[in-house]
Amino acid sequence: MSSDSSKKRKPKVIRTDGAPQESKRSRADPDQDVKYYSEEAEVELRDPSKDYELYKQTCQELQRLMAEIQDLKSKGSKDSAVAIEERRIQSCMHFMTLKKLNRLAHIRLKKGRDQTHEAKQKVDAYHLQLQNLLYEVMHLQKEITKCLEFKSKHEEIDLVSVDEFYKEAPPEISKPDVTLNEPHQQTLARLDWELEQRKRLAEKYKECLANKEKILKEIEVKKEYLSSLQPRLNSIMQASLPVQEYLFMPFDQAHKQYETARHLPPPLYVLFVQANAYGQACDKKLAVAIEGSVEEAKALYKPPEDSQDDESDSDAEEEQTTKRRRPTLGVQLDDKRKEMLKRHPLSVTIDLKCKDDSVLHLIFYYLMNLNVMTVKTKVTTATEMATPISAGDLLSPGSLLNCLYPGDHGKRTPNPANQFQFDKVGILTLSDYVTDLGHPYVWVQKLGGLHFPKDQPQHTVTADNSLSASHMEMTMKLLRMRLQSRLALHKQFASLEHGIVPVSSECQHLFPSKVVSRLVKWAALPYEDYLELSYTKDVVEAGLAEDTHLYYTALVERGTAKLQAAVVLNPGYSSMPPIFNLCLNWKGEKTNSNDDNIRAMESEVNVCYKELCGPKPGYQLLTNQLQRLCVVLDVYLETESHDTSVEGPKEFPQEKMCLRLVRGPNRMKPFKYNHPQGFFSHR
Repeated sequence: MSSDSSKKRKPKVIRTDGAPQESKRSRADPDQDVKYYSEEAEVELRDPSKDYELYKQTCQELQRLMAEIQDLKSKGSKDSAVAIEERRIQSCMHFMTLKKLNRLAHIRLKKGRDQTHEAKQKVDAYHLQLQNLLYEVMHLQKEITKCLEFKSKHEEIDLVSVDEFYKEAPPEISKPDVTLNEPHQQTLARLDWELEQRKRLAEKYKECLANKEKILKEIEVKKEYLSSLQPRLNSIMQASLPVQEYLFMPFDQAHKQYETARHLPPPLYVLFVQANAYGQACDKKLAVAIEGSVEEAKALYKPPEDSQDDESDSDAEEEQTTKRRRPTLGVQLDDKRKEMLKRHPLSVTIDLKCKDDSVLHLIFYYLMNLNVMTVKTKVTTATEMATPISAGDLLSPGSLLNCLYPGDHGKRTPNPANQFQFDKVGILTLSDYVTDLGHPYVWVQKLGGLHFPKDQPQHTVTADNSLSASHMEMTMKLLRMRLQSRLALHKQFASLEHGIVPVSSECQHLFPSKVVSRLVKWAALPYEDYLELSYTKDVVEAGLAEDTHLYYTALVERGTAKLQAAVVLNPGYSSMPPIFNLCLNWKGEKTNSNDDNIRAMESEVNVCYKELCGPKPGYQLLTNQLQRLCVVLDVYLETESHDTSVEGPKEFPQEKMCLRLVRGPNRMKPFKYNHPQGFFSHR
């Protein structure tokens, strides 16, 4: 059957894959029936999308035929051979179709590449033409730029404007009939006018030089007159000194002080200038002065003279004293420490006067090698004051200015670089030397214009006037408030030690007319003893008790009841109120941990302190708190229930008027005093 099908095949067809048809015809047999067609021409006529659909259909038919052939072969029947052969022939036809589609796809790809290549050649040709044109344009622009940049000598001369030229120049130079239409002739005429003007200016310059010489001679004559006038003015100033003293106008003294201020180091100079300016503008009671040796200050900046002679003398001395022992290591370290802690010979003193004529003396020093400032304090009063035993630390130089600003205790140097200097000479901390050198408070550095940032350390810190000026007013107010508050406490302690709680007339309405409990003891308490008390642990744990604070103990009695109070006095009194911890010894020991009413008594004194401040600035707060403590003790004892098993009258008869004796499950007592009604109630 295959042979029959092969005999019935179509006539031979010769394909032309892009080759000329003549060559194909020459190769073929002329007697044979040959049909010629071109697949390249057929590609132009066929639709690629339809060919793609034909390709998918052919593939599907092939898959179907292969599946049928496989099924027929798997059955293995005798009649299936004919069916298999038919399907094989159909499959071959489909393969021929796929080959043709493949050829057509390759021809399309080749044509696409040829078209792309031709388009690229056209683009390259156009690009080459564009580059040639751009090169010509650039060449022409260079030539134009050369022409435009050509400069003549006359262009360096600033000539007058054309309008001004025709307005000022004479007609024989301007020649308007010729130059208006010809720019070249106009430029030549303008140059002639410029030459004429310069000749006139040269003559004027000579005249001005002659006048200058004449004026200089007059100035020399006046200088001679003024130099002869200076000695006469000095004699007049000396003669006017008694008048200045009588009128309280010490001009000569101020002049000498400013002359001395020239030798101050920069931080002390900034402090002196800013304090003087603040005193003149805002505080007439502020006095600023300079103390120390000016000669020593001048010697610090003088270069050493006759260094060679000194070296020869020192060599001779070494030869004569060869038997002397060298200083030991300890002596050398002591000398290095003294040199490092050396102060400048000059210092600035500020006297701050208060209304009661008490004076706070501040002496500012500058440590040259450490680049920090220190201060020493001293207090003088108008009248001699009795010194209470408990007021020993109130006016002491070590604690008077302590924590003027929060956290500024003045025990450590504010300059971070000093620690490395201390390590070299064996100094552990500056606090061991503050007694002699003074305290290096941070506010002292700011008054001198010094600022030492900790997050970004600087190699050199210079004095800044603006920093000193911004802190001067606030610091002076705080210093005056600190002195007044300490003097007020000093007077109050004198009364408290004698068992008298001074209450001013402005604060009498805060308390009832009759207070039975009385203060029997007021004394200073060491910091270590305060920490050991059992009823002060909550204050210590809260961080409200530091070694910079002042500690006192008070004892209030009424009959057999004894109320002991531990008082923490903040250095910033009275803006920061004192803190009281209470312990009542009556029918056992009662504290805030085992008695709610003791806790309420502490709250009356510590929390409600604003009711007890009194008139500003509130320096009577401490005594008012102690008086309130006596009042609440009376209320506590008088409102206690009477033990019926004990015969006799009640130990503490009720003398205070209370709305309710107790309230709530905790049996709280009425500690709030209501004025002017005069009764006690609960809060």
